[in-house]
Amino acid sequence: MSPETERFKQILRNHAAHKPNTIALWGDQLKVDYSELYADVVYRQERLRDENVKVVALALENGVEAMLWDLAVLFEGLTCLTLPPFFSPAQRSHCLEQSQAELVIAEPALDAELQACGYEKAGAFWRRSFSGPDRMPKGTAKLTFTSGTTGTPKGVCLSAESLLTVARELYQASTPTDPQHHLALLPLAILLENLGCYAALYAGATLSVPSQKTLGIQGASGVDIPRLLGCLMTRAPESLILVPQLLQLLVSAAEQKAYNPGALRFAAVGGARVSEELLHRAQRIGLPVYEGYGLSECASVVCLNRPEARRPGSVGRPLPHIEIRLAEDGEVLVKGSTLLGYLGEAPHTDEWWPTGDLGEFDPEGFLYLKGRKKHQFVTSFGRNVNPEWVEAELTQRRHIAQAFVYGEAMPHNHALLWPHRPDCTDEELAAAVAQANEALPDYAQVHHWTRLDQPFTPANGLLTANGRPRRDAIVERYRAQLSESVFPEVSAS
Repeated sequence: MSPETERFKQILRNHAAHKPNTIALWGDQLKVDYSELYADVVYRQERLRDENVKVVALALENGVEAMLWDLAVLFEGLTCLTLPPFFSPAQRSHCLEQSQAELVIAEPALDAELQACGYEKAGAFWRRSFSGPDRMPKGTAKLTFTSGTTGTPKGVCLSAESLLTVARELYQASTPTDPQHHLALLPLAILLENLGCYAALYAGATLSVPSQKTLGIQGASGVDIPRLLGCLMTRAPESLILVPQLLQLLVSAAEQKAYNPGALRFAAVGGARVSEELLHRAQRIGLPVYEGYGLSECASVVCLNRPEARRPGSVGRPLPHIEIRLAEDGEVLVKGSTLLGYLGEAPHTDEWWPTGDLGEFDPEGFLYLKGRKKHQFVTSFGRNVNPEWVEAELTQRRHIAQAFVYGEAMPHNHALLWPHRPDCTDEELAAAVAQANEALPDYAQVHHWTRLDQPFTPANGLLTANGRPRRDAIVERYRAQLSESVFPEVSAS
């Protein structure tokens, strides 16, 4: 057991001894205190020991069961493969096959799928034997698959030392606000949320893990807003982890007096670029938002704004265990808590991890991201534009749900837009574009836009499973609309 793992287990043991009746886990209905949590994790470790396996896959809804099994796998020193609920059956099958997961703990809805993958039911578990060489780097505690830019997920192998170092730093970062109730909005299979849950347990706080159904969250992007707001009102969490779209939802609800963020003390936001305007709106309604930055290959979070060190628009300073430097072309390079390697590939041995993100530091050491290096396009005037910067300004306005911006070798940038509501008028879209343009320099502004007849989705091949645009596929599909010679200029104001 690594030193960080032993430290984490000792902390939970101490919570069980000194605050045994404090609620540790709160599922849809079930509540488990710290005394029960520790005893239950130890019992599940014994059950896993009897199975004599190396890789355990968890395909469970958020809940008490998912968290207890996750901790048991961690403390038993096995590899835990977490499968997001929004992965397709083909992606889940790929992950199980590539990881050689001998044991799966899954929801009953996946029974037929697991049988088709060659697994057999054995009590509470699904079992399958594998032959062939071990494809996992030694010491892999968590295997998280990221869909990246293709449909086939890629396995990132991380050590317990890296994971728990980040979790402990997240706990330390939130300590000044002392949140005592964290609610997991994102699936536990998302590494950022997984580590946020560990951080809550480090603090001895109550960890709410309601199912995504209870929260009203469907798949990677669907939200039943009244249900979500009702759950937040009932539970009154003091900390949350948000992606930008969920932040926008809560900010809009609070502005309309449909949500009171008064109980919140610490809301971390990450996963994609957040517009500065949205952060200012959050600040105005009293939502304590702290933007951060991370990537799976560096065990999630590497930078975070904190109560005593906060710059809206930046992603914060590096966490204490992390070093960051910028390459000559501005690419962000990270040292500390990097991956052991990709599944099935040679171990990662370089000290510095090239993130593929462009950034710059201010004099106080706060990092500002400028988008993905590979997504940058150059206009016909020779100006470099990162489309994600412009897209964040567009989608974090009131009317635009999805935006894709393109301007390679063109004098003006063109946006493809999908509105939040079917009854949104073209005039409302134009006003939202004009508002976004006010926050952008001329070379990055949108001068043409097209209203889409359908959204980007994984089903139509225009989004990855985790919600990122497939840029080459979108350009190919909408080449005619993106060509200025075919599509006339539309005023954005």
